[in-house]
Amino acid sequence: MAEADEAPLVVLAAGGTGGHLFPAEALAAALARHDIRVNLVTDERATRYGEAFPAEATHIVPSATVRGRSPLALARTGLVLGQGVWAAFRLFGRIAPAAVVGFGGYPSIPPVLAAALRRIPTLIHEQNGVAGRANRLLAPRVTAIATGFPGVFGHEPRLAAKATQTGNPVRPVVVSAAQVPYPGAGTPFQILIFGGSQGARIMAEIVPPAIELLPVALRAKLAIVQQARDEDLDSVRGAYARIGVPADVRPFFRDLPVRIALSHLVVSRAGASTVAELAAIGRPSILVPLPHALDQDQMANAGMLEKAGGAVRLRQAAFSPERLADEIVRLVAEPETLPAMAAAARSIGIVDAADRLANLVIKVAKIAPEEPASPPQAPPPPKPENYVPPANEPA
Repeated sequence: MAEADEAPLVVLAAGGTGGHLFPAEALAAALARHDIRVNLVTDERATRYGEAFPAEATHIVPSATVRGRSPLALARTGLVLGQGVWAAFRLFGRIAPAAVVGFGGYPSIPPVLAAALRRIPTLIHEQNGVAGRANRLLAPRVTAIATGFPGVFGHEPRLAAKATQTGNPVRPVVVSAAQVPYPGAGTPFQILIFGGSQGARIMAEIVPPAIELLPVALRAKLAIVQQARDEDLDSVRGAYARIGVPADVRPFFRDLPVRIALSHLVVSRAGASTVAELAAIGRPSILVPLPHALDQDQMANAGMLEKAGGAVRLRQAAFSPERLADEIVRLVAEPETLPAMAAAARSIGIVDAADRLANLVIKVAKIAPEEPASPPQAPPPPKPENYVPPANEPA
C-alpha cells in the first residue's frame, strides 16, 4: 500500500443530514479499501457527525438554502454561496484533491463549483428517483453523474450521456441485514413503522387506529415495532396496550436495518435511504411519500419500488386508518403475496452500490486503481435489543 501522504485524496461534499451523509459514508469506506484518503466538506449541521464519519479531515464551508423568492432573500443566498465557493476554491488549492464528489443538497454546491473552476474532476450522486434542485444546477457542470435509480436524467440526452446508475450506497449494517431471509410463518407477524422526524407524527395518528380495525384473529398474531416522537410515545403505547397488541415504541432505533430484516411488513415514508435499504434487504412495504416536497422526490422513490412489485404507494391524502387496515388485510390474505413482494423489492436492490460508485470515482479521477482489500465477510446481523428467538431458530 502507498504511504498515507502519497495516497490520492478524494473530497466528498454532503449536507449535514443522514440522507446525504449515509451514502457518502458508505463511499468513504469503499474508497478506503482502494487506499484512497477522504476529506469531507459540509455545513455546520454535520459537526455532530464528526467522529462517526470516516474522513481524515472535515471542512466546514458557508452554504445556504433558498428560503423565499424575494430579491433580498435570493441575494442573501447568492452571497453566502459565493463565499462558500471562494472558501472551497482556496481549500482545494491547499489540499489538491484528485476528485470532488457531491451528494446533493445546497452544501454540495460551493465545493463542486469550486472544483469545476479549478478543473478538478467532479462527480455528483443523485439518490432520489428525481433530481433535486442542487444536483440539477450542478449536473451540466460536472464530469460525471451517478444515480441511485435508472432514468433520472433520461429526458435530457446531454446529461444522460454522462450518467451511470450505481445504486444508492448502503451502510455495512445494511449489507449484513440483507443476509437475513424473509421471516417464516412460525414467528409473530411483525409490522415495523417509522417515518423520520417529519413522518412520525402521521404514523402515530393513523397506524394504531388502523391496527385496531383489523380482525381480532389477525391482531392476535401481531407484534408492532414503531418509531414515535417523544410527545406521541404515551398515546401510541397506550393505544396498543388498550387493544392488547404487543408493541415496542421508541423515538429512535439504532438498529433499524436489523428491525427491517426481522419484519414481515414495513410502513414508512419513502426517503432515498429508506427505499435503498428496503430494496437491499428485500422487505415489502406500504410507503407514504412526504407530500410537501418541492421536487416530489419521495413520490418518485416509492414509485420505483411500486413498479417493481415490492411496495404499495399511498398518497398521504388517502392514508387513513380504514385504508391502511384494508391494505394490511389484503396483503396478508394470500400467504404468498408478502414473500413475493419481498423478492420483488430485493430484485432492484444493489448491495454493492458503494463499490460501484467507488470504481466510477476512480475512473473519473484517473487514479491508478490499487487492488482493493477484500471486504470482510459480512457478519451475521446483531439481534435487536430484547430479542426473543422463535422456537424454530437454530442455536
